[in-house]
Amino acid sequence: MIERDADLSGANTLALPARAERLARPDSGEALAGLLAGRRGDEPLYVLGQGSNLVLDGDLPGLTVIPALDRIDYRVEGDQARVTAGAGVVWDRLVADTVARGWRGLENLSLIPGTAGAAPFQNIGAYGVELADVLDSVEAVAVADGRPVRFLAAECEFDYRDSLFKSRRRGEFIITAITLRLHRHGPCRVDYGGLAARFGDADPATLEPAAVRAAVIELRQNKLPDPAVLPNAGSFFKNPVVSVAHYQRLKENEPELVAFPHRDGHKLAAGWLIERAGWKGRRLGPVGMHRDQALVLVNHGGARAADVRALAGAVRADVRERFDVDLEQEPIPLP
Repeated sequence: MIERDADLSGANTLALPARAERLARPDSGEALAGLLAGRRGDEPLYVLGQGSNLVLDGDLPGLTVIPALDRIDYRVEGDQARVTAGAGVVWDRLVADTVARGWRGLENLSLIPGTAGAAPFQNIGAYGVELADVLDSVEAVAVADGRPVRFLAAECEFDYRDSLFKSRRRGEFIITAITLRLHRHGPCRVDYGGLAARFGDADPATLEPAAVRAAVIELRQNKLPDPAVLPNAGSFFKNPVVSVAHYQRLKENEPELVAFPHRDGHKLAAGWLIERAGWKGRRLGPVGMHRDQALVLVNHGGARAADVRALAGAVRADVRERFDVDLEQEPIPLP
C-alpha cells in the first residue's frame, strides 16, 4: 500500500514539518523489490528508519520507503551467537533481546534511537563500541534492479560514523537485514567514559551485560533528552579529529581540553568545544543547544529546517573562530 501526500513530521525525531509525495512501508524483501521495479527510473527515492539521524529540509518528492521488516532470528554456534534482524527492527528492542539472553556485544549500544537497518549506514557507536565491532554481514537490495546483495563486514568500509552505504556508494542499496556476531560468555567493555567511572576496578569478566546496559541507559538518560519529550536528532556534530600539532597548540591555551588519541592525531570532544564557545543551553529562535548536553540540538517547538541551519551555522562559525576547528554535521539533510 502506498500513502500519498503523507505527513512525515512524526517520522523524524527533530519533529520538522515535511510531507512525502508517496510513502511505502514494505514488510518483506519481495515487497521492496516490487516497489523498486514499479518505480520510474528518474523518480527520487528516499529511505527512512525512525528518522533519528535526519534533518528534513522540506517535502520529499517521489517515493519514500520506510522498511517494516521486523523479524529477528537467533542461532547459537558454540560460544558465539548469530543474530539476524530485519531493517525495521527497533534498535533498542534488539539490544534488549540479546542482553536478556545474557549475550555480550550490544550492551554499550543501549538506548540508541533508530532501526537495525540504519545502524550500518551510520556505523553507530557509544561507550567505546561500534557496530563494526560486532557486525557479520549486511543484506540489501540494489536500487537499480532490485537484486539481493550481501556485504561482509570487511566490505562495508566502516569508519567513524561512516560506511560504504553513507559515502562512496550512497543511494545504491536499501538495507533489508543485518547479522551480528555476539558472545555468550566473556568480558564486557567498561573502560570508556562514564562506564569506567561507574564500574571502577570491577573485573569486566564478572560483569553481566544487563548491568552494563542498565548503566548505559542511566548515563544516556541523565545527559540526553528524550526525543519524544524534546525533539532532537541526538549528537548533532561529529567529534573532530585534528593533528598532533594542532592538538598541542589547543592544549596550551585550553588545559582542560577533552580529547582522545586517534590514529590521525587526536579526536576532540565536540560537545566540550561547543560548550566552551558559549552555546550550551543557548537558543536561537525555536531551536537551541541542550542545557545539559551542548552537543545536542533541540527543537523547542515550531522549528523548521531553516532554523536548524541557522543555529548549526552559528555554532560552527564560533567554534571555528575560537579553535580553528571545523565541525561536521552528523544528521543527514534531506532532500
